[in-house]
Amino acid sequence: MRKLGIIGGTSWHSTALYYEHINRGIAQRLGGLHSARLAIESLDLAPFAEMELAGDWDGVARVTEEAAKRLEVAGVQAVIITSNTGHKVYDAVAPKLGVPMLHIGDATVARLAADRRTRVALLGTRFTMTEQHIRGRLEARGITLAPIDQVAITEVDRIIFEELAAGRVIRESQRKLKTLITELAKQKVQAVVLGCTELVLAVDVRANVLPVYDTTAIHARACVEWMLAEEEEARAAA
Repeated sequence: MRKLGIIGGTSWHSTALYYEHINRGIAQRLGGLHSARLAIESLDLAPFAEMELAGDWDGVARVTEEAAKRLEVAGVQAVIITSNTGHKVYDAVAPKLGVPMLHIGDATVARLAADRRTRVALLGTRFTMTEQHIRGRLEARGITLAPIDQVAITEVDRIIFEELAAGRVIRESQRKLKTLITELAKQKVQAVVLGCTELVLAVDVRANVLPVYDTTAIHARACVEWMLAEEEEARAAA
């Protein structure tokens, strides 16, 4: 089994979901007492989020790179960032590492393409909903993104940073997100992508008018596939 490095803490609530998803995936695939080989660099979100909100992406990239390199020293064979917004610095950080960084957008695109989804709505922080670090990966595969009005962008961003990243799940915000998804269904989108790893805390992926793609679970599943790839290839060749 390959060893995976996790840059987490952004927030720790979604990082905990990653830990659970990945370990459950390994246990289901290997059985018995098996669990995942992981190393975690859990960041302090407060100063990290301050840099994001202030537009200090050089600072975000520096902190992310330093965390990734500490994970390399710990012997990991790949690294992930447990945040869609954090992938804004992927292009600045990934080339500087000696191990691959597994992109959340690539895993999401692969799942959408496999399900033949060609028009979706992307929800996340304002950075993810309006900039290219996730959008570009989807659009490059021919996936059209439905427009989302500025009022909704601002409110979803607020819910993420003020509530979900702090572990607060508020019923009124859950209702707002459900209403937004219902409104998006009128735009003839085929699915909604939860492009923030905390959004699944407030959105029931099984109880909406549209199929909902949780990038946290999708990314974690792709990590399990990567961790077991060599082992399964060796078993197949034996």
